[in-house]
Amino acid sequence: MTQARVVRKLPACTLDVDLLLPAGITALAGPPGAGKTLLLDTIAGFAPADSGRILIDDAIVFDAVSHVDLPALRRRCAYIAAGESLFPHMTVRQNLMFAAARWARLERHKRVAEMLERFELADTLEKRPNEIAPEHRLRAEIARALMTEPKLLLIDERGAGESLLRILAAAFDGAILLVTGDLDVCYAAAAHLALIESGRLVQRGPARDIIEHPESLDAARLLGIDNIFPATIAALDPGRNQSRLECDAFVLTAPYLKGHLKGDRVSVGIRAQDVRVHSGELEAGLNYLAAPLLRTSERVRTVSLEFAGGIRAELQRDTFERQKDNRSWQVEFPPAALRVF
Repeated sequence: MTQARVVRKLPACTLDVDLLLPAGITALAGPPGAGKTLLLDTIAGFAPADSGRILIDDAIVFDAVSHVDLPALRRRCAYIAAGESLFPHMTVRQNLMFAAARWARLERHKRVAEMLERFELADTLEKRPNEIAPEHRLRAEIARALMTEPKLLLIDERGAGESLLRILAAAFDGAILLVTGDLDVCYAAAAHLALIESGRLVQRGPARDIIEHPESLDAARLLGIDNIFPATIAALDPGRNQSRLECDAFVLTAPYLKGHLKGDRVSVGIRAQDVRVHSGELEAGLNYLAAPLLRTSERVRTVSLEFAGGIRAELQRDTFERQKDNRSWQVEFPPAALRVF
């Protein structure tokens, strides 16, 4: 078992986290200053903790009560920090050979060759770090880290993509804690997700479950849900599997809210990508709202639309081009896409 239960008091914020790390990739996401890097530094032994306990593969490496505090070199923890760490005067092969120095010559060459092949570094092995692409430098750093046979791998925000993480998951059967702000990567490659804000865990669990079903308003905001509105539960109909929510400027129909009562105050949210946009006269149907378009903002492949009432939608560029001359607009909130907190 790998677990970090740590408290670190700082002037800016207090880090107070209890995080269980199963085998596989756990993504750690949160805003700048949330304490993500501090948590990695504390687990690795580069920053002190005021209290708590850290276990890496069932071995106690820190325990404030029993005064155990192993130095970083003895924690069997590999750390890919935010800054690049390959030795710039060495080739990729030499960087890996350095990490494999404890083995006999033949075994060392065998292990390095296997790692170069696994991480698809054959074309870079005789090049220095400044001669290869950033993605290959990251691959080389991870390969070098795994040469030390760690029990835990920590990766700070480095832009690791889905393909690299799949290679990593196949190459390493221990726990991996990955700091990333890319929810697509979390959804595709991470088994678990932990959301952190102001030094505390907001939600943790299976990555896809959290992204699809955040449990709180704080989690919804951290996951980038653009449209969040306060509401009152006006009606509950379990027979039809429906709830009626009265917001300040409109009424919505949502799935039945088990465990809630009529009159409860809640918040309802929907991602901008899930809001549907229509033109012309208001259609009959659930959750169709007339909404004046206030402004647009272009993205790389999409267009962000802001409507009156703080409603935001995101359309593919070609879809917007077909609708941009609309004289009137309406938005649709599909009931299945609504999230209630």
